[in-house]
Amino acid sequence: MGSEQQINNKSNQGALVELENVSKTFQEGETQRTVLNQVTLTFKPGEFVVLLGNSGSGKSTLLNLVSGIDQPSSGTIRINGEAITDMSERSRTLLRRDQIGFVFQFFNLIATLTVLENVTLPQELAGRSPKEAQQSAKKLLEQVGLADRQNTYPDKLSGGQQQRVAIARALAHDPQLVLADEPTGNLDEETGEKVLQLLLDLTRKTHRTLIMATHNPEIAKFADRVLRVQDGHLIPVTIQPDTLKEIAV
Repeated sequence: MGSEQQINNKSNQGALVELENVSKTFQEGETQRTVLNQVTLTFKPGEFVVLLGNSGSGKSTLLNLVSGIDQPSSGTIRINGEAITDMSERSRTLLRRDQIGFVFQFFNLIATLTVLENVTLPQELAGRSPKEAQQSAKKLLEQVGLADRQNTYPDKLSGGQQQRVAIARALAHDPQLVLADEPTGNLDEETGEKVLQLLLDLTRKTHRTLIMATHNPEIAKFADRVLRVQDGHLIPVTIQPDTLKEIAV
């Protein structure tokens, strides 16, 4: 498809994530549904890319494939030049632990752990000592404005506060790649804008790659690149402030 050829960096030099002819199909009864069809593109270090699309368009599927949570029906996915599609499930799990941070719509915090424990856990799983993990977690909680809530349990926090904890947790193990799936979708507009700005500030300062799936075209104005997920393809979108409301997603 011509539009996908435009977004394919053929040299792939400096790419953090590369997808080559990636397809994903699901069996629904007697019918096969193609969610992604021969997708080829790259994501560069430090880049903020927005994936726009309706619910069910394939945005979350693409994030799951990039993270190695799911495997494509065909094609190759590379991170830092290494084909994760050739890895064992254990190797992909270790890759996620060490190199990828996640921010979800519904926060996914562990209810039985305090705020501090939620942020230290991924670091300890990655091999940091408890002392080092706590020092790092406290610094991150200070950055997201929750230093005074470190001993609080998630159910005592507002939605915006929980999402800020989730951002701190996603960045705690210093990942190169951050994947965000509708991170403002469960928040009111004002809180969502603040959470988005916080996430952008923390990822841009450290030159992390951020790939965000959303149905909200307003987020697109902050992105370096915008791709619409539609009919199994990734279509480049040029965003102008006065045309945001015309984008049908």
